[in-house]
Amino acid sequence: MRTVSTSYRIAEAAALLGVSDDTVRRWIDAERLPVRREGGPAVIDGADLARVATQLRDAPAPGATPSSARNRLTGIVTRVVRDTVMAQVELQAGPFRLVSLMSREAADELGLEPGVRAVATVKATQVSLDVP
Repeated sequence: MRTVSTSYRIAEAAALLGVSDDTVRRWIDAERLPVRREGGPAVIDGADLARVATQLRDAPAPGATPSSARNRLTGIVTRVVRDTVMAQVELQAGPFRLVSLMSREAADELGLEPGVRAVATVKATQVSLDVP
C-alpha cells in the first residue's frame, strides 16, 4: 500500500476546500480547525480537514461556479467504506461532494483514507447543463 502524506499547509487546505487562505486562518483562530506548528509552517491534519470539508456540502448559489468546468476536480477524501471486493470513496472538492465506487484493491493501492488529497476525473457520455 502506498503511503500518502495527510498534512496540509494553509494554502493547500484552502484550495482543497474552495475557500481563501484567510478563511482557513479564521477557522484556525476560532478553533474550528486544529493546527500544528512544529518549528515550521502551520500544518493541518488531513482527518481534521476532512471533518470540516463535510460541513461545506451546501450547493453553491446559481451562477457562483463556472459552467462546463474542466473534468478534473481536486479535493480531499472524507470517507472510505471498504468491503471484501469494493470500496466507496467520498471526495469533497470545494462545495462539491463526489462518490466513487472502485475495487478495494485500487483504493488500497492509492492509499485512500479520510484526509488524503485526491483528484476526481469525470468522464460521462451525457452531461446535463442547467441555466439559472
